[in-house]
Amino acid sequence: MKKINEIFYSLQGEGYYTGTPAVFIRFSGCNLKCHFCDTAHEDGIMMTDEAIVNEVNKYPAMMVILTGGEPALWIDENLIASLHMAGKYVCIETNGTCLLPNTIDWVTCSPKQGAPLKIMRINEVKVVYEGQDLSGYEQLAADHYFLQPCSCSNVEETVECVMRHPKWRLSLQTHKLIGIN
Repeated sequence: MKKINEIFYSLQGEGYYTGTPAVFIRFSGCNLKCHFCDTAHEDGIMMTDEAIVNEVNKYPAMMVILTGGEPALWIDENLIASLHMAGKYVCIETNGTCLLPNTIDWVTCSPKQGAPLKIMRINEVKVVYEGQDLSGYEQLAADHYFLQPCSCSNVEETVECVMRHPKWRLSLQTHKLIGIN
């Protein structure tokens, strides 16, 4: 059983897959309490893997995004295998502080200052920018590096930082900008 806050269909609004239709599985709870967190994720209902896959299969997208809260508190190899058997491409958005099943297709890590990482593979790093030094994040072995304004409040500062550090790409929360989930 897994505690699910919501399952919904939308477009990925951030990072590498921006604009891609996806089914989002938002898990409840998180092991960190970030002051800038903009997601109400504490409430939820307990669901079996079968019920989760049945809900996901109501939508036509092949991409599934595990998000939260912190989805790594709930997921396991069985859920990932069930989603793969349903023909889904499984992505996760994680803070990186919990071990992940090796079979996840795409790992987006949004590391938080002071929280030690335990994950072994990162496809994309997405840092919420608040003026912090990026050098520690640049040491992470990732395929792509994204810098995102904090709730779209410091876009100009974030753009200037990306211009000074061209290893990074700007990631905007386009779902918020266009008014969708």
